[in-house]
Amino acid sequence: MTFLLARRIARLISGLALYAFADALMIRAALGVDPWTVFAQGLMAQTGLGIGVLTNIIGVLVLLLWIPLRQRPGLGTVLNVLLLGPMIELSLWVIPAMPNIWAQAGMFSAGLVLLAVASGIYIGARLGPGPRDGLMTGIHNRLGWPIWVGRFGVEATVLLVGWVLGGNVGVGTLAFALLIGPLCNITLPLMGVRSARMAAAVDSEPAPSPRSPDDRTLLSDQQEHEPPRDRVVRLGVRRLAGGRHHRSHRAAPDRSHR
Repeated sequence: MTFLLARRIARLISGLALYAFADALMIRAALGVDPWTVFAQGLMAQTGLGIGVLTNIIGVLVLLLWIPLRQRPGLGTVLNVLLLGPMIELSLWVIPAMPNIWAQAGMFSAGLVLLAVASGIYIGARLGPGPRDGLMTGIHNRLGWPIWVGRFGVEATVLLVGWVLGGNVGVGTLAFALLIGPLCNITLPLMGVRSARMAAAVDSEPAPSPRSPDDRTLLSDQQEHEPPRDRVVRLGVRRLAGGRHHRSHRAAPDRSHR
């Protein structure tokens, strides 16, 4: 295992741990939770199983839906299914209930912000999406639906089913739906996750000229640690220089037949 891969796995696990802790904060606040947790709470009310166990079971069932969608799980997908449930249970064990509405609101707010930060940490590891996110992208790739349509349809369904089964739907559920997107738009770039425009600019970089193995290794290490914004600037400078070089060759008169 290379050092960079080990670092990415450590980032993934730490991000999942923080995600579970944030989810537990919102559960313990008892003001309403996200749709998938509402679904897990509804199943818990009907089966008596712990929410951590049910989170794992739901993750496995969602992962099975990847098969007809032809999605391929990564290491991050598998660890998400295996670790998230036990981490939520452990977090709930150490987090006490809050005595009043103001403390509950503060706990929920902290959980919501931490969840957005945790999303940037584990997504930035680039080891595969979680089962629920992969379901949305699979629906988009297979059926051609916009991602927001697939997400709305799936999450509205699990929210309704979870609420009917006894899950906790409240003002926190509405706050989650309205705020998690804008918060992730802030935290993902801070955690080094590239935007779609930046990714397109970086992915269109021309192939480098041949170098010795040592030079290629050094360049790879440097680019791995290079901030995405600096890399986009470097590519823009390279393309600008290439365009000037091309125009100078076109402007030069051909005197070979004079």
